Amino acid sequence: MPGSLEPLDVGVQVPYHFRCPISLELMRDPVTVSTGQTYDRASIESWVATGNKTCPVTRVPLLDFTLIPNHTLRRLIQDWCVANRAFGVQRIPTPKQPAEPALVRSLLNQVASRSNPNQSRLTAVRRLRGLARESDKNRSLILAHNVGEILVDLVFSNTDSDSDSDSSELNHESLALLVMFSLSESECVCIASEPDRIGYLSHLLFHNSIEVRVNSAALIEIVVAGTRSSDLRAQISNVDDIYEGVIELLKNPISSYPRALKVGIKTLFTLCLVKQTRHKAVSAGAPEALIDRLADFDKCDAERALATVELLCRVPAGCTAFSSHALTVPLLVKTILKISDRATEYAAGSLFSVCSASEQSQREAVSAGVLTVLLLLVQSDCTDRAKRKAQLLLKLLRHSWPEDSVGNSDDFVCSEVVPF
Repeated sequence: MPGSLEPLDVGVQVPYHFRCPISLELMRDPVTVSTGQTYDRASIESWVATGNKTCPVTRVPLLDFTLIPNHTLRRLIQDWCVANRAFGVQRIPTPKQPAEPALVRSLLNQVASRSNPNQSRLTAVRRLRGLARESDKNRSLILAHNVGEILVDLVFSNTDSDSDSDSSELNHESLALLVMFSLSESECVCIASEPDRIGYLSHLLFHNSIEVRVNSAALIEIVVAGTRSSDLRAQISNVDDIYEGVIELLKNPISSYPRALKVGIKTLFTLCLVKQTRHKAVSAGAPEALIDRLADFDKCDAERALATVELLCRVPAGCTAFSSHALTVPLLVKTILKISDRATEYAAGSLFSVCSASEQSQREAVSAGVLTVLLLLVQSDCTDRAKRKAQLLLKLLRHSWPEDSVGNSDDFVCSEVVPF
């Protein structure tokens, strides 16, 4: 009903014509469709994306899906927000408009043209990077114009030590833009099958700029994850210094460049999926770096870190390295049941490997209260794999329990643990 108003929690009513007819919420980016009706951009885009081809209000077919920004209505909404600040209404920001396809094509043509001066190509790459940062829609638009192939060629062009500063800057900016997109398998293979290209990325892991180092690691991760060939993945992870460079990112102060920690652990995990070269990660100091940084990861990255710990524990040298770190066992015990089901599974598996290799680690685990934690674990809603690992660990540690520990654990009744 055109005249209806609904009260907000803040005690103010939103005018009907400021509401999106689809979501009934205050419009933040009003756009007009071919039928003359106005909707919030996110709502009408979602409507069309789900296969609807008619105007939600009039039910007239949308023959043209062009969305025209309604700047006048948006300014009226912003003025209304300002007028109602006393009621807690915040002014909606002026939305950035999606990039025009013609502009994207023009910029990519400038980037791809080798006859253009490097400075002109650099400017075009920076503009594309700015557009890509603004929205997912812009990134999808850029990706649809074959940007991967163009940027791959540009990243690895003029990479010799005698290149001028403009060429190097163009390489680095192109790399920063390239890692914002997913690459096809053929593009990943195009990089992975060229030792000189992998060598160049390995070299960039030690660049003076932390951003260049992080972007290099990010591209290595994209290529390894996107390449099906086990031989090519092993070839990449076997490159000299590649583990050292990635692990250095984990040691970078979090306050100076937070993205280094996220990219570092994602890349290290992907590299450690390659069985043949895990010993290189151990030799490069991965166990120490992982344990030292474990408390700094967010949930998703903590899961990756613990998965990496478990992978490296499958290498004898890795088990030894983790066992020798004073914080390994206490941190693994503390992690169980604290982060997520996956994290619990990886922590229990890692703890089992470490304790299997070291009696000292067994004693440390018992001292850290692992018995109570494991008994809670086998009664929890965690995965069956996590429970099996917990049972194996309980069985392994049975000779290390204090004499009164079993007697004091009557509250933790669990038939699954009884057989041993």
